[in-house]
This record gives sequence, structure tokens and C-alpha cells, in this order.
Amino acid sequence: MTHRLSLVPDANGAGSARILIVEDEPIVARDIAAQICDLGYQVAGHTRRGEDAIDMARSLQPDLVLMDIELAGQMDGIAAAQAIVAELGLPVVFLTAFAADSILARAKLIEPYGYVLKPFSARELSTVLAMALYKSQADARLREAALHTAAVLDNMADGVITFDALGMIGSFNNAASAIFGYTPQQALGRHLSLLIPDFDHSLHDEYIQTRLPSGEAHGIVTPREVQGLRHDGSLFPLSLAVSKITRAGQNTLIALVRDFTQHYRDLEEIRRLAFYDALTGLPNRRLLMDRLRQALLTSERTGQRGALMFLDLDHFKQLNDHRGHDVGDLLLGQVAARLASSVRAGDSVARLGGDEFVLLLEALSADDIEATKQAEQVANKVLSALREPYQLDDHVCNSTPSIGITLFLGQRESMEDLFKMADLAMYQAKSAGRNLSRFFDPAMQARAAAFAALETDLRRGLDKGEFTLHYQIQVHRDGQGQAITTGVEALVRWNHATRGMVSPAQFIPLAEETRLILPLGQWVLEEACAQLARWEHDPLAGDWTLAVNVSASQFVQPDFVDKVFLALDKTGARASHLKLELTESMLAIDVDQIITRMNAIQARGVAFSLDDFGTGYSSLSYLKNLPLTQLKIDQSFVRDLLTDPNDAAIAGTIIALGHNLGMRVIAEGVETLAQYESLARMGCDGFQGYYFGRPMPAGSLGSSLGSDTRSQVFPPSRLR
Repeated sequence: MTHRLSLVPDANGAGSARILIVEDEPIVARDIAAQICDLGYQVAGHTRRGEDAIDMARSLQPDLVLMDIELAGQMDGIAAAQAIVAELGLPVVFLTAFAADSILARAKLIEPYGYVLKPFSARELSTVLAMALYKSQADARLREAALHTAAVLDNMADGVITFDALGMIGSFNNAASAIFGYTPQQALGRHLSLLIPDFDHSLHDEYIQTRLPSGEAHGIVTPREVQGLRHDGSLFPLSLAVSKITRAGQNTLIALVRDFTQHYRDLEEIRRLAFYDALTGLPNRRLLMDRLRQALLTSERTGQRGALMFLDLDHFKQLNDHRGHDVGDLLLGQVAARLASSVRAGDSVARLGGDEFVLLLEALSADDIEATKQAEQVANKVLSALREPYQLDDHVCNSTPSIGITLFLGQRESMEDLFKMADLAMYQAKSAGRNLSRFFDPAMQARAAAFAALETDLRRGLDKGEFTLHYQIQVHRDGQGQAITTGVEALVRWNHATRGMVSPAQFIPLAEETRLILPLGQWVLEEACAQLARWEHDPLAGDWTLAVNVSASQFVQPDFVDKVFLALDKTGARASHLKLELTESMLAIDVDQIITRMNAIQARGVAFSLDDFGTGYSSLSYLKNLPLTQLKIDQSFVRDLLTDPNDAAIAGTIIALGHNLGMRVIAEGVETLAQYESLARMGCDGFQGYYFGRPMPAGSLGSSLGSDTRSQVFPPSRLR
């Protein structure tokens, strides 16, 4: 039967320790309860049976259990105490009238917090209870500290493993579980060989015995790298540091372990970023320079030649500006893949940046001529591979490279000089028409120096206003077969401060390459519109159209349409008298976007002419959709018109094509009466060339043609 608080006198120890009394004698229980209350404690409850004591301990959670050994029922106090300690961890003080050795031996196994023999004095009870409660609180603090330490260890990023001198694992924190793949239950009590590969055991044993001799205190030993063994059998790099503590004469070894797998991945990523291009995965300049250095040494030793190739994508900047960097990056990635598949296994392909790539060919023939042939074969293979169309998302793009090549033998030239030579050869390929390869020619160096000087002068010339416009007349046949002046083409000229007039053939390619074509082209557009506005009320030139060349680099600028409108608004020029001449190379970029921009500009009244037709990228499916009013036959077909049947056939075809598409056709480069008459018989509508007049300043046009409007008509005598 259970007796609860009815045995307890008025409690005056509120908030103090709560004690469960387990005593089978009611009178003794009442006396003990009274003494407990007198001592300032609370009686949590009372019971006579061991089985009930366990239940009450669970429900009441007292601070201490005062347990008689001899109890009513089948379970004595020692058995009940054992269950309470095992399940609830509560402190127990035994209370008994028996002092037999066998009973005391059983009681000791429970590790009680005290032992009181009946009869006892109030002082004895007070002392035992005070000491038991104090020890219980101290043990609780120790357990809390141990739990805190365990929590800290389990939340460490590093694995912590303790083991004895025999290598048997004593503890295993959560980080160690994550590293090795074992639960603590699987690892505890196992030998350290579970975590260390067999072939490395002796190394670790020697390490522990040498660095951590028994009997001496050691701090953490400098970490070393070893191989760990995971639960799945995989090996991995592991950082290991071991220290030793001694407690009660027993040595415990503590291992701090860290998985170095990510560390090595990070190192590899750092190496990749340091030596490889992030976009294409190709070697970068740093790694290329190292490989070139080794290639020169190898060439010196073997006597075999090598080659350095510089490769640049033609018109890449236009694609990048027009379609965006994402599309440009897709193209670069595909170019890199094609380059890598075009060279031999022992050769290198690197990306320097932008659209510049370098190929390093090694172990070519020792013979100069044969090595040249081998390098040219690789260059031709690259040219063929890169000129194939590219699928960039939903856009098909055509791109070609220009390649510069220089051979090397040993260390006759420095790496810097080899780079310069290949770079110069590449620009020679561009100057020769692009989509070509060229070998380095020593004469290029002199031209390169002149090129650099000219670039400096070009920038200064733009700032100083050294550029001017000349105008070349354009004529059309009337119904009587007479050629009548109907417009002009604006041609930029550079009046250099010291060099005099510089040929456009010299500075226009330079302006394109340096992107100075953008400010120069805008100046030409605005100056031409200003001249058009000045001619508006001129009796001779009031009805003329004015053609202005627009570079592909200009046209792909996002604000090009706005800049055309700005030039018209700023000068007051009539849009209907302005004609923009585009080149076929522009059609290789993004025809749909080009058409959109052309339509926007044409809606303002501006006309379009396709310049140099027949020399660039041609597609009839695109041509029919372009809002063009005119095709312009390139002068290369006019020059040999009378002697080369092919040129005559091409000119005739262009004229017929233009007329069938509803366009007028004009021929440039007409220098003789015979050329004019031949083109006229083919049905050509307009003509431009030295036969009718050279380019000249606007002020000279009137004196050239005469002041009377009738002088716009070229009489038969002029056409003879």
C-alpha cells in the first residue's frame, strides 16, 4: 500500500530538496518524515513496496530516494534502487537495520550516495542527506559539463577520436562519423585499423610510439597527412594530429582528423583557375608560357622545329556587341572544342582572352621547308573546321579565323619575340582578306611599327579635327541615255598635320581594328547630314542624294538607330535625301536584327544601298527580305569588265538580280567610256568613278560641274 503526503507534517521547506521515503514500517516512516521536514526538506511521497517505489520515482521525480533495504512485497530495496538508478539516475541513500557483509556488498553495487544504519540520530540523518544531495548536485554538474563537452565535440567540423595505447577506439564524435561513414556504435571498441588502410598501419604505429612515448604529457602533434579508409572501402586523404592525456594512470590518445578531399579539390580548382581559362577550359597564358618554355628547350635538345600560331576570330566584336556576351561565349566554347580536335595529342591549344587563341605545335620536322608544310596543314585543318556554321541556341552563326604562324628552333628567339611575330602574321592575314593563314615575314615588323605610330596619330587627328569629307558624284541614265548627276557619296579624308593626305586604305582598316571607327563614323554621318542640309536650297545640288558608308561595327551598336536620328535632327537634313551604304559582311551577324533596325531607319525616310555586292557573305533568302533600294557592283568586277568574261557575267547577273528584286543598280569604279557603255548596255542604272569625277571637297563640286543645272547632264562629248 502506498502512503503519500499524509505522513508529512506541515511543510516549511518549500523550494528545498524533495525526498521519496521507501519504508515498510509506518511508524518509522512517520518519524523519518518528521525529521526530514525539521531539516527543511520536503517529503515527495512514501511507499512500502519496491515495485511502487519505482512507479512513484518515475512520476514524482524526487531529488533523492531514502530506501529501506527490507521492504514489503517481492522486491527488496536493493533491487528497487538498482532499477531507479538504472532508469532514472536518481541518487539513493539506503536505510536499514542490517549490517551484514552480504547485504552491504549488494548495496555497494548500486553505488549509493549514503548508508544509514538504524537506529540513527537526527544529526546522522542530516549529515548523510546533506552529503548525498551535495554529491548528487556535483554529479549533475559533471554530467552537464560532460554533455556540454560532448555537444561541443559533436558539433566540431573536425573528427575527434579517442583510443588507448592498444589502438582500441573509446569515443567517436559526429564529425568522425561523417568523415568515415561509421556510426559511433559501429566504431566504439574497434581497433584503429578500421579507419587506417592495412598498408599504412606500421607507419601509424611507429608514429604513435615515437612521437607519443608513454609516461610523458604531450600536446597536439603537428598534423600530418595520411590515408583514411571509409566504411565503403574508399581511400581518401586525411589530416591527422594526435595528442595524449593521462587520467588515473591511464593514457588516452586523442586524434583530431580532417577530411582533405575538399582541400585537394579546392587546390585543384585554384590550379585550374590559375592555369586554365574559366570559359573554355583551355590552358591560359600562364600555362601556355610554361609549355612554350619547355618546347623551346626540347627543340634545342632535339633539333626539331616547332610552330606558334595566333588565331583571332573575324568580326567577333560585332557578334558580341550585337547578340550579347552570352552568345559570344557560346561561340568561343565551340571554337575551343573544334581547335582541340584539330591538333595532335602532343600539341597545345590555349586561350589568351577575348577571341584570341594560340596553338603550340611541337616536334615538327628539323627541315625548315617540311616544318612549314606541316604547320600549314594544321592551319588549313583549323580554317576548315572553324568556317563550318555554329548553332548558338536558336541562332546559326558563321565565323572564320585569321591565323598568324611563326616557326621556331631552339631558343634563337625569345618567347616575347615569338608572340610578337605570330601576332604580326595574324594581322597580315586579316589585311589580306581574313579567313586566311599567314607566316611571319620580317618586313612585318617595320609595318607594325608604322601601324602603331599611325594609330597614335589617328587618335590625335580625331581630337584635332584633321578629318574632312570629299564627295564623288553619282550619275544615272535618263530616258535619252544621258548621264545625269543625281547624288554624291561622302568619302572621309585625313589631312595629317605632317604627312599630308593619308589614304583611306591606310587608316580605315586601322580605325576598324581599334574601334575608332565608332567616333569617326558618327562624325562622318553628322558632317554629311550637315552638308546635305546646306545643299537643300542650292539650285545645283538641292535634289541630290548623299550616300554615307556605315561600318558593321557602327551598325551593331545598340544606339545606332538613335544616332542616325540624332544626326538628322541636329542638322535639319532631309531624311529622304540620305542613303546609308552597308556591306555584305554585316549579313553574317544577325540578319533578323539588321532588318529590324533597317526598317526603323527606313520608316524615317532614309534609303539603303548594299555596297560591294558580290564580294562578301551572300544569301538570296536574306537579300530578298532586306529593305534595300539599291545594289552597288563592286569595282573589282568593273575593273576587268572588258577583258574577263567572268566579271562581265557577274556584273550582268547582279544587274538582273537587282532589277528582279525591284532595286536599282549602280556600278562603282567606272573609269572609261567603254566600261560605262558596256554597263549601260547591260541595263545598269547608275555609275560612279573617276570617269565622271574624282572625290573632291564640297566647294569644288560646283566649279567642276558648272553653275547651270543643265551642266549636270554629261553631253556625248564627255562620254567619248
